[in-house]
Amino acid sequence: MFNKKNTKQTQTRSRLNKAIAASGLCSRRKADELIEAGAVKVNGQVIKELGFSVSSKDRITVNGEPLKKQNLVYVKYYKPAGYITTMHDEKCRKTIYDILPPEIKELKPVGRLDKDSTGLLILTNDGDFINKMTHPSIKLPKVYRVCAEGKLNQQHLLQMAKGIEIEPGKIAYADASIVEFEGKNTVLQIVLYQGMNRQIRKMLENLGHNVISLKRVSHGTINIQGLKKGQFKYIKPREINDILKYIQKLEKQNSK
Repeated sequence: MFNKKNTKQTQTRSRLNKAIAASGLCSRRKADELIEAGAVKVNGQVIKELGFSVSSKDRITVNGEPLKKQNLVYVKYYKPAGYITTMHDEKCRKTIYDILPPEIKELKPVGRLDKDSTGLLILTNDGDFINKMTHPSIKLPKVYRVCAEGKLNQQHLLQMAKGIEIEPGKIAYADASIVEFEGKNTVLQIVLYQGMNRQIRKMLENLGHNVISLKRVSHGTINIQGLKKGQFKYIKPREINDILKYIQKLEKQNSK
């Protein structure tokens, strides 16, 4: 019988959902669902307490299978246009998994880019990291370089900052600045703190300016520098530590 009181206090402990997510099996939110459904056991005992803590010596099973400890891997990938960001597609459209190098085909994307968009995608087997990077309460900035039809002005940028209704009841916000004008078109830098589907395209369409090209150049503190389309690069531990510290800073700011 498992008894937390008999566990040595010197052992490092963490919440059960965090331990499951850290294995790469799923996100913390999905881990919570598994715990509530009675699919998780610790040392042979079903645990349904979401705040339950475990140590590295505890034996955890999910749906009868031992929780495997994975080597956590993080990469940045330069997504080309023409592929959707999903592992499987019911409509049989081309996905990034049709073209990802074999070494990283088992990793999951941190967020998405639509079919016609290019640029930075972070991929990992760390479910907890994915949750932190994409949780709406964090408001982690994502930076895009966008070319739009026509000439935009400061009034357009102000409207984007104040918010544009892109769907009934859905207000989208963005910080935008004009980089340059290319002929009759406008090149913008746009920063998003939300994660709505096709958000930038819908905002600009609402203003009467269709998107010609859209590339994500950074996600938090991680950028696409040094990569060409279709290439990937392993993210260094130092870079992961930097972005986790940045997320902690944002969490404190947003909680005030």
